[in-house]
Amino acid sequence: MNAENDTADIELDIDGAAEYLNLPSSKLKGLLDRRIISPNWGGIDNEYRRLFRFDKSVSNIEQGSVLYKKDRSFKLIRGFPKIQRAMLLGPALKNHFSDINTVAVEEKMNGYNVRVTDIGGNIVAFTRGGLVCPYSTERARYLLDRDFFKDYPDLVLCGEMAGPDNPYVPKDVYGIDSLDFFVFDIRDNGHGMPYMLHERRKLAQEYGFSQVKFFGEFSLSDAADEITKIVRELGKVQHEGVVIKDPKMIISPIKYTCSQSNCADLRHALKFYNDIGRDYLFSRVVREGFQSVEWNESEAELQKRCLQLGESILRPMTESIKQVRDGTRIADNVQIRVKDPNTIYLYKEYLKRLGVDAVFGEPEPIGNEYLVKIKKQNQSTNDKTESMCKGELW
Repeated sequence: MNAENDTADIELDIDGAAEYLNLPSSKLKGLLDRRIISPNWGGIDNEYRRLFRFDKSVSNIEQGSVLYKKDRSFKLIRGFPKIQRAMLLGPALKNHFSDINTVAVEEKMNGYNVRVTDIGGNIVAFTRGGLVCPYSTERARYLLDRDFFKDYPDLVLCGEMAGPDNPYVPKDVYGIDSLDFFVFDIRDNGHGMPYMLHERRKLAQEYGFSQVKFFGEFSLSDAADEITKIVRELGKVQHEGVVIKDPKMIISPIKYTCSQSNCADLRHALKFYNDIGRDYLFSRVVREGFQSVEWNESEAELQKRCLQLGESILRPMTESIKQVRDGTRIADNVQIRVKDPNTIYLYKEYLKRLGVDAVFGEPEPIGNEYLVKIKKQNQSTNDKTESMCKGELW
């Protein structure tokens, strides 16, 4: 059994937690029994096992939220809300932000979403799904000023972990040596309300945190044209896109991405076509269609987009088929860089509990850190390709 989901040895004050969450005790017990709410994986000495994560949204509690008990009272770390996407930028801006005069634009970086907060005097980093990632936690403890959490113990930093030493979305386009944490939101742990954009940027700057790039604040009438210019320039340097926000953070943000980012996602996903390719393909192809129409592309521009899109889909797939046909198993090659060698062991255990088949190389000393190369195996694509090369029908 996956230890992450084994609740038998974990005590939870169901009545107290139910009262705090405003749920019937019977419903909370049912959620625990069905593992919709379950304890985190252990970590060192099982210190994370009493942090209960929400695998799905429950009532008004977001997926990825984390419940725990501090002293005699319960605390809830809210999951990060899903950001909807603009398909036709101009109409989406006018419809979504119709009640305000200006919108603020920040960069959407290509990494992975992490929430960082203080629990019992220790900085802990949670993935979007509410899991404690040991690697992200170590990097956060190294990168962030601990005084922030002493001064603001009830706040959570929301940000993007980005850089080449990223085991989920490795990107070498930001000029980062290893891995950095870029703040894009600060929220209250309990009710989840965000800081206003300019207040948040000022507070993050006071503590020396890296932040996502701020492109400016634009009138609603000019925003579509200005954002299109920004996105075109971001695409040229292989960056992902933008997040468009109400400066007061009352209206939820929306996102808009570059064509180059869509194609980069497809190039990666279609390498493992039978594992993750299907989830990526349809939505990104649709994005390309809407963006081409909104940008009123010429026949030559559309032809270029078609070729770029098609190559992003077909080339990585054919390369994978050839590789497996010739006897080599394909893998997702990533790396991590740690200060404490024990983090390597913890991250290996973490991936194992998630069911990820990964082969870790020997740690390579780099200054006062250790670089570890990891091969994440994608069994479904390997097995399916191998069987079809031997004559199995689709």
